Amino acid sequence: MKRLAALLLLAVAPLGAQRAAEEPVPVDVAVAVQRFPHDPGAFTQGLFIDRGELFESTGKVGRSSVRKVDLKSGKVLRQVQVPAPYFGEGIAPWKGQVLSLTWQDGTGFRWDRKSFKKLGTFRYQGEGWALTSTGTQLVMSDGSEVLRFIDPATFAVQRTISVTFKGQPLRQLNEIEWIDGQLFANVWQTDYAVRIDPASGRVVRVIDLAALHREAGVLGHDQVANGIAWDAHSRKIYMTGKEWPWLFEVRLEPSGQQF
Repeated sequence: MKRLAALLLLAVAPLGAQRAAEEPVPVDVAVAVQRFPHDPGAFTQGLFIDRGELFESTGKVGRSSVRKVDLKSGKVLRQVQVPAPYFGEGIAPWKGQVLSLTWQDGTGFRWDRKSFKKLGTFRYQGEGWALTSTGTQLVMSDGSEVLRFIDPATFAVQRTISVTFKGQPLRQLNEIEWIDGQLFANVWQTDYAVRIDPASGRVVRVIDLAALHREAGVLGHDQVANGIAWDAHSRKIYMTGKEWPWLFEVRLEPSGQQF
């Protein structure tokens, strides 16, 4: 727990700043309920379930893709390559489209949900890390503590929030997911995810993913937890990581610990 806490605090900016005296933040543990095969070559950048269908985006230049995946078998049912020199990042659904980000090029793509035909592109400022849908808006992360709420039709920024953990900005917010009116986000290079109040930006709970990472059995420097998908119909949460051989259905259990 101490090592994980140190990793999480590295994502707090500015480094070494005195944390505000705020209420303790409870810690939940992600417990694997079931596990399903997952492509171990997939450098997972984005994950979502919409209308019972699982979609995933993968990264690395030359390996980036957007794909539809069978949940139970892990089989890729359909995919489109994100061409070099782009490095694929987060994805989100909107109407009959899947929207995907790229890392450092300020360019996103609109794909037809059924055929994966490219329908167009959009532009944004800064880096693209993760994307999720609230149902009416998109939420985008760029690696900083700032999350942008975006019009899906125009990609215009409608508002922003700054995410804070115990009074300090929390950076490196990677894959994000909208679950029952709150935002969940992986924190890059840690075995933690956080639960964020979308009105204030305050982290209200921390999720310890270390047990999932151990069960995944891959310990490379970049083979970290990344990927949260919420099935609103079944009310189940799924999580995976970069180049993990498993996708986990998880249950979040209070640990009794706090930050």
